[in-house]
Amino acid sequence: MPRKASSISPEWWDYTTLDSEIVDAAARLSIRDLERLSRPGFKVLLYDTLEDFYLAEALEYVEAWRQSTADNPVGICGPIGPTEQLPLVARLVNALRLDLRSGHFWGMDEWYLPESGCEAPVTHPLSFEKCDRDLCFHRMDRRLRMPEAHLHFPKADTRPYRQSWDAGIRCAVMQGGQGDVKHWAFNDPLPRKGRYKDNPPPAAEYRELTTRVVDLHPLTIAQNARTSGGGNISLVPTKAISVGPVETWKADKVSIWHAGNHDNPFGQRLTAYMISKRLVDTAVPMSLLADHPNVQFNYFRGGFGSCQVEMH
Repeated sequence: MPRKASSISPEWWDYTTLDSEIVDAAARLSIRDLERLSRPGFKVLLYDTLEDFYLAEALEYVEAWRQSTADNPVGICGPIGPTEQLPLVARLVNALRLDLRSGHFWGMDEWYLPESGCEAPVTHPLSFEKCDRDLCFHRMDRRLRMPEAHLHFPKADTRPYRQSWDAGIRCAVMQGGQGDVKHWAFNDPLPRKGRYKDNPPPAAEYRELTTRVVDLHPLTIAQNARTSGGGNISLVPTKAISVGPVETWKADKVSIWHAGNHDNPFGQRLTAYMISKRLVDTAVPMSLLADHPNVQFNYFRGGFGSCQVEMH
């Protein structure tokens, strides 16, 4: 029997197609309930201030790179959204005189421009690579920076990026935020068509996706306009290049950061609930992390919000 249609866009899968029992259970979670969702392989941490929150996120970079040596290189895969941690990373590297020459970094994603058939150039106002460089790497002492060859940004030709994940570099942690459509990177739900007209793809099938060019869910386009483009939806590309589940499962740890600026109070509850209870459904891509052996969700208490109905 076909599942119900999306309340956002009937041509797509998303969390609005879930069974109402899951939705209702997630919406009822208090912040005390959230803390109790931790289980082996899934940890929930809460921070009282944004200063502590972003410092902890920045320290994950430092802790990863400190493990790196010339013989055993280590890297981190990092997001755009949030970005507040990036200047802190550079400041910590400079203050600690941390030699990054053996370290590596993977960008999670980038915009794809169909009109050119290429990734967004660093001159594009929404370029993720530009953001990483301007807010983080260009602020580091040149004597401490990793070589250019150790910076891996996804391109329209994804082969070099995918190969870098199998080049003997250990990814200590993949960081991410969470979008309104419950993705990490741009691992959005898929369109509701073809083989997936009646049901979203099986989890095992979604897990086989590598870094690739993706079509973006309408909710993702609207969110990026809101968070990065002042609401100008026409500025936001409709396609992107995204790190895939295949690469994600090569990371020792997946660390997701919820400051309350990207996904809403309901979304912050839903994915934690589904991962904790091992409710995997590809209409909620983040729920696939229930099967990853080491996942950590980090929350700013002040951004957790409420799911109570309030008219404004």
